[in-house]
Amino acid sequence: MSEATNTGHKMNHHHRKVLHALFSHPISANIDFRKVVHLFEDLGAEVENRSGNRVHIKLNGHSAVFAHGQHDLPKEEVVQIRKFFETCGITPDGYPL
Repeated sequence: MSEATNTGHKMNHHHRKVLHALFSHPISANIDFRKVVHLFEDLGAEVENRSGNRVHIKLNGHSAVFAHGQHDLPKEEVVQIRKFFETCGITPDGYPL
């Protein structure tokens, strides 16, 4: 049985775990930024590396720039990424574990 969301996109279990971690309470401070970038790519986002340790993301008609100075995301960045996913219509409810 395949798992697909209302958008018809299938996501592997590893990426679903990253998405759920981004939306967990309390906010996680040990999410690897590279795993988040792979999640964006799996969802079909355009990912462009920019100067100053920044990454430009285009997804579902929306765009944002995120800094990635550390391996793990600071809590403030997790909140920003979570809000961006919500703006794009992506929540963990659409991707059960």
